Amino acid sequence: MTTGKINVSVENIFPLIKKFLYSDHEIFLRELVSNGTDATLKLKHLISIGEAKTEYGNPIIEVKIDKEGKKLHIIDQGLGMTADEVEKYINQVAFSGAEEFLEKYKDSAKDSGIIGHFGLGFYSAFMVAEKVEIITKSFKDEPAAHWTCDGSPEFTLVPSDKTTRGTEIILHIAEDSLEFLEESKISGLLQKYNKFMPIPIKFGTKQEALPKPEDAPEDYKTEYTEVDKIINNPNPAWTKAPTELKEEDYKSFYRELYPMQFEEPLFNIHLNVDYPFNLTGILYFPKLGADLQIQKDKIQLYQNQVYVTDNVEGIVPEFLTMLKGVIDSPDIPLNVSRSGLQADGAVKKISNYITRKVADKLKALFTENREDFEQKWNDIKIVLEYGMLSEDKFYEKAGAFVLYPTVDGKYFTLEELKEKTKENQTDKDGKQVILYAGNKDAQHSYIQTAKDKGYEVLLLDSPIISHLIQKLESDNQNLTFVRVDSDHIDNLIKKDENTISKLSDEEKESLKTVLEGFVPKQTYSVQLEAMDSTASPFIITQPEFMRRMKEMSQSGGGGMFGMGNMPEMYNLVVNTNSELATNILNTSDKTHQEHLVKQALDLAKLSQNLLKGEDLTAFVKRSFELIK
Repeated sequence: MTTGKINVSVENIFPLIKKFLYSDHEIFLRELVSNGTDATLKLKHLISIGEAKTEYGNPIIEVKIDKEGKKLHIIDQGLGMTADEVEKYINQVAFSGAEEFLEKYKDSAKDSGIIGHFGLGFYSAFMVAEKVEIITKSFKDEPAAHWTCDGSPEFTLVPSDKTTRGTEIILHIAEDSLEFLEESKISGLLQKYNKFMPIPIKFGTKQEALPKPEDAPEDYKTEYTEVDKIINNPNPAWTKAPTELKEEDYKSFYRELYPMQFEEPLFNIHLNVDYPFNLTGILYFPKLGADLQIQKDKIQLYQNQVYVTDNVEGIVPEFLTMLKGVIDSPDIPLNVSRSGLQADGAVKKISNYITRKVADKLKALFTENREDFEQKWNDIKIVLEYGMLSEDKFYEKAGAFVLYPTVDGKYFTLEELKEKTKENQTDKDGKQVILYAGNKDAQHSYIQTAKDKGYEVLLLDSPIISHLIQKLESDNQNLTFVRVDSDHIDNLIKKDENTISKLSDEEKESLKTVLEGFVPKQTYSVQLEAMDSTASPFIITQPEFMRRMKEMSQSGGGGMFGMGNMPEMYNLVVNTNSELATNILNTSDKTHQEHLVKQALDLAKLSQNLLKGEDLTAFVKRSFELIK
């Protein structure tokens, strides 16, 4: 029997491990199961190169609870260790790693992420155990060893009578951690961290029905047998080549990742790269709609099939954090804090690669089946529009597949749209004007007026659309986007022909004075325009610049400081060629004049969905009186 003291200068390092290494004690199970997996995969490699003369067989990792004995067992059938190796790896290497770690991170250790990198995974056991035993037998022809340590620097190392290859770790669970003897707790942790580990993990047994014999009698009762309960899928979809998988395989993997998600994903993107870094994964586009408040943190990050985190900020470009799926890369440096992670060169390359891969896939989907892509557009547009705003590399490629739908349900790329509207929607100054609506119903009358002129009207209703069209205008000379209700149609796309006003300049001045006497100044600015006599007599518009700045200010970023809180201001455009304008001007009865102006203003407000509350009640009452 060997007893000894672990050679460390920190007198009792275990309380420090417990305090610093992980803020989350449950990580111990992931670390110990990962160690067992590593030991098994290393053995497989040694056998394949002829260095280990042993049968690989069908090794598993077993996790067992002994509630009565307050013990948790983690058993593997991997490499195993000799007594010398236990002495070297458990007593020396890991502890020098521990000292290095604590020295380096003593001020910020809690934010250090994964520390298996320092050879410390095994020691996470002491966060939940008051005593730890290792019983191990090497694949080499040497006696088994039994190491015991009670959380102080003292340990004992004695021979063991274990005859099978591999390592068993026994945790004597501490009184403050008895929750880790509950089956539901351990099962939950294995599901969370080890669901896709590459070696089968056994946790208990289950009853499985035997197949019914062909000559079974009428009253045959199903027979059952007890089999190992394997809780993981060692060969998840992302570890396979895309050529091995069908559409149904991707969908069933999505259900495996998100068992509580009932909606199917729209499509997936299989990531697979081995140079200049190693990265695999599958990203799914879920249905998103137009809401920016989407639950993020649905992409899971793995390192060699071991779950790490669902916070992939910095690794995945921000606009793609709205997607779901898995990314697995051994090249992401997990031992640095998140700010370090974002500055890391390899991580930036990974982020750029993912952006490029997603853009290429979207272009392929658009090219292969445009009709299907158009049908899915409204469910994915918010991600792509956000991507165009936040990632230059994505913006460069997006022109090939980003769509601009019209109010009639047609879809154009920007180049197609420019070509389609060039002839009819270029104004007298050579500027091409793209008309759009934000709400098909609320802006119906304005849309109709534009369509009567043969103009195309887009339907752009995302909360960030003002930011996007600002960017598109700055990158496309002589192109401007104008909302269809921001002025009357002849002013939106100014052609050369000017309509002559029926009213003289003096009459117009008089009419303006009358109108301003009845129209609230703080909300409406009165404008007189000579339009076609069939056009609406009163039109309410909101200047494009003011409205856009206000929207940008409200949706965050851009816009002018404080504009989001400014009161709404509108233009009241009055058609001087309308009969109503002449009637208002020529009415000598002040009460009747006010009646006409208020009724016309309310009708204009109604068409813009601005007539509400008390004003709406008064309008309805007044209208009923008119038809008595």
